[in-house]
Amino acid sequence: MSNTELSNMGGPQPIDSNHYATHRARNYALVILTGAYCFNFIDRQLLSILQESIKLDLGLSDSQLGLLTGFAFAMFYVTAGIPIARWADRGNRRNIVALAIGTWSFMTAISGLAQNYLQLFLARIGVGIGEAGGSPPSHSIISDIFPPERRASALAFYSTGVNIGILFGFLLGGWLNEFFGWRIAFAVVGIPGILMAGIIRFTLKEPIRGLNENKTVSEELVPFRDVVALLWSRRSFRHMAFATGLNSFAAYATVNWQASFFIRSHGMTTGELGTWLAVSSGLLGAIGVFGGGVLADKLAPRDKRWYMWLPALVGFISLPFFIFSFLASNQYLALTLGFVPGLLFNVYLGNTIATTHALVGTRMRATASAILFFTLNVIGLGLGPASIGILSDYLAPTLGIESLRYAIVFLLPPVMAWSACHFLLASRALRSDLAAAPD
Repeated sequence: MSNTELSNMGGPQPIDSNHYATHRARNYALVILTGAYCFNFIDRQLLSILQESIKLDLGLSDSQLGLLTGFAFAMFYVTAGIPIARWADRGNRRNIVALAIGTWSFMTAISGLAQNYLQLFLARIGVGIGEAGGSPPSHSIISDIFPPERRASALAFYSTGVNIGILFGFLLGGWLNEFFGWRIAFAVVGIPGILMAGIIRFTLKEPIRGLNENKTVSEELVPFRDVVALLWSRRSFRHMAFATGLNSFAAYATVNWQASFFIRSHGMTTGELGTWLAVSSGLLGAIGVFGGGVLADKLAPRDKRWYMWLPALVGFISLPFFIFSFLASNQYLALTLGFVPGLLFNVYLGNTIATTHALVGTRMRATASAILFFTLNVIGLGLGPASIGILSDYLAPTLGIESLRYAIVFLLPPVMAWSACHFLLASRALRSDLAAAPD
């Protein structure tokens, strides 16, 4: 079959092998993929700053909001994620990312047209399916164009898209909602992502697999069960995947509910609150996740276990600041205390993705990322926001407006400590598991 036919089918597109030999080409690809990831989280996070207005307009309960921001999105995100990742391990990853961002941005834009809970629920499912095609192919591209010793830093830079997206989601969503309403906010935020899809499709080149490792990569796709079996056989991965799920349980629950908490318990407006949370979860979070990857890459030559020790350490440091940020009586003290967990929540991201890729072969990377994100999103996004919403409704008859505060304080700190313990357990087997990794 000709190269042209392969390309038209979404197969690997041959390119000049020297294209990614320059820092400029590698950095352009990294920045443009990170930009796409920003749109991913702008579209995803927008709902949390708008949900009090949506709740009032559509007459929803906290349980419904928790399902809408967590379970509904996560179930379709993870269901679509693995098949799309399998496609990415054999096809043109650039085209898959472009299609994904166009899909989720369109579904975000039409979310503002929803007239009832079911319509909004279906729109968020569409967002989830689209976003499932963003990260695994992007992870695979980044691992191919950056050498192993810079991989955690590069993937951490990419992962700042989470926090930059949260920053703009809170900032734009808060002020657009205050001046124009929640429906306009969805449209304004969704449309630019469609333009980004075109930029990726026509300016980004598909890299050769194994480019920076001087490996000849087989054209044969590794069976899915073999990838699962390989990862499951690695004790470090089992603990690491569970730790990421627990960490994201606390992080997604916090990010999805903290706006509602400050509006209810402290009487803040969405504009002012969106600005504070943009700094905390957005700007500081981006610094934390990128700094975590860079620091781990600097420490790893001494001991590879730093890729797991670092997320464990910052998890324990975050705990007291997190607890007191939700118990403080003054909203500005509470928001300031929240800067520490905001900075440290996502330090694990670059480290865990890079470690996952180091444990598998080059044609398994997108699938391995999807398996890691399956665990992360089922436990974290699927259960975190919904659990807080259900517990808040349960506590409401006795605690009233403060039910959300205590649902967060009762449930999330133990989960954060549990996550840190599993990162420590993952470190114990990491060196031997990395030594046994296939080509």
